[in-house]
Amino acid sequence: MLHDPSEFGPRRILPVGTKVVIRAGQSRAGAVGVIVNSPVDPFHAYRIKLVDDTEQSFRRAEFAVLKEMQSTGLHSPTQPAPTISLDSHVIFRCVIGSRAYGLEHGESDTDVRGVFLPPADAHWSLFGVPEQLESDETQECYWELQKFLTLALKANPNILECLYTPDVLEVAPIAQELLDMRSAFLSRLIYQTYNGYVLSQFKRLEQDMRAQGALRWKHAMHLIRLLLGGIIALRDGHVPVRVEEHREELLAINRGEIAWKQVNAWRLRLHADFEAAYTRTKLPERPDYNRANKLLIKARRWRAEHGG
Repeated sequence: MLHDPSEFGPRRILPVGTKVVIRAGQSRAGAVGVIVNSPVDPFHAYRIKLVDDTEQSFRRAEFAVLKEMQSTGLHSPTQPAPTISLDSHVIFRCVIGSRAYGLEHGESDTDVRGVFLPPADAHWSLFGVPEQLESDETQECYWELQKFLTLALKANPNILECLYTPDVLEVAPIAQELLDMRSAFLSRLIYQTYNGYVLSQFKRLEQDMRAQGALRWKHAMHLIRLLLGGIIALRDGHVPVRVEEHREELLAINRGEIAWKQVNAWRLRLHADFEAAYTRTKLPERPDYNRANKLLIKARRWRAEHGG
C-alpha cells in the first residue's frame, strides 16, 4: 500500500516531544500522544506515548501532527484525503540505495524512487495532493514533481542521486527533460547541505555510542560515502552514485571492521578535501531556479491538457 504522509525529504524527522494524533485505520485511531523516540530515517517507526501512558510504535504515515490538524476536517486523521493511483501518474522510476551504489549484499532491498505528476483536478481540489507517496513493503517512494524540484534545488543528496543514478527503470518524455537538465540543480549549496548533514549525524553517532555503547556502522558508511560524493560533485560537476573505488573500505566500515577512531579520522580528512574542492569549484553559487520553474509549468500544462 502506498501512503501519503505529510512530509518526506528525505522527510524531516519529527523531534521528541511533538504532540500527535493517530490516524484512522490504525489501532488507537484518534488517540493523542507524544513522540518519545524518533528514528534516524523516514523508513523506521516512531515510539509514541499515548494519553494512558502506554507506548506504541507508529510509522510517519500512521499519525498526524496535532498542531497541523485543520478544523475543516481536510486531511484529518479520522477522514483521510482521497488516494492517488500511481499507474498513470508516475513519470520517472529509478533505483538508488545499496544496489545503485554497488554496496549491495545478498539481503539488500531494491530501493525504488521516482516522481509522479498528479492529475490537474486532484492538484486543484480542496484536498490537494500529497508531496510524496511511499510503500514500506516494496521500498518505493515517489515525490510529487514540485516537491522533487524544490529538494533538488536545495541540493538534497537523495534527490540528486535520483537524477544521476545509472539504474533508470522508467522515464516519460517530460521526465527525460528533467534528466537532461540535471546539471542545472548543481551549485555550491552542495557544500553546505552535504557537510552540514554529515557533521550533525556524526555528532549523533558519537552521542549514541556514549549512551548505548554501540554504533550504527551502516549509517557511518553512508555518511562517508556522502562526503566522497560531495567532493566529486564540486570538483567534477556531476554526482557520483556508484562507489567502486572505495567499495571495500566502505563495506569494511559497514561490517564494523574499521575502528571508530580511524573512521572519524577519514571523515575529518574528507571535510578538509571538501573545503578545498569548494574553494576551487566552477559550480555556480545557486542552481538555475528559472529553468526548474519553466519545467514545472510545462509539466503542469501538459497534465492539464492530457488529463489522466
